[in-house]
Amino acid sequence: MENDIYVRLARKSLESCIREGRKISWEEVKDELLSDEADKAAAEEGLTGRRAGAFVSIHELGMLRGCIGTIGPVYGTLAEEIIMNAISASTRDPRFEPIETDELDKLEISVDVLGETEDIASEDELDVKRYGVIVTKGFRRGLLLPNLDGVDTIKQQVAIAKQKAGLRPDEEGCELQRFEVVRHY
Repeated sequence: MENDIYVRLARKSLESCIREGRKISWEEVKDELLSDEADKAAAEEGLTGRRAGAFVSIHELGMLRGCIGTIGPVYGTLAEEIIMNAISASTRDPRFEPIETDELDKLEISVDVLGETEDIASEDELDVKRYGVIVTKGFRRGLLLPNLDGVDTIKQQVAIAKQKAGLRPDEEGCELQRFEVVRHY
């Protein structure tokens, strides 16, 4: 089982949704998930004491199986953000069929908690290992998390974010933002 409280919460959320068809709440699972004093401190400070955008990524046998998140906070706490995004990543990612019960034991889950976004003037201010990128043009917006396998250059990172926004790789006049994440395994 994962050691990180953020990941344990994501796993519990998606398993309850898939096995039982229901959404859990932090209050009903916190005692089960908090295994020690470090977890309790993390929960008070991070999960229930702050708001932030978060992405839940699910892999099965090394292949992406779902990834959904929020750029900024949508819910009242980070715990709720993780619960909702875990459910969405496992059942509503339009690139994949919903996860089935027989897959649950094969899943690897990570949770990325996003820091504040900051506007940048050019791609020169990016680093694919350190920063995620948001590309915006008009109402179109695409995001790519940092430090992803197979994304080795800034050009690749920006091109993928543009594709997610429905923009051409050579599209000009796009606004760029960067952000850092704390990745939980």
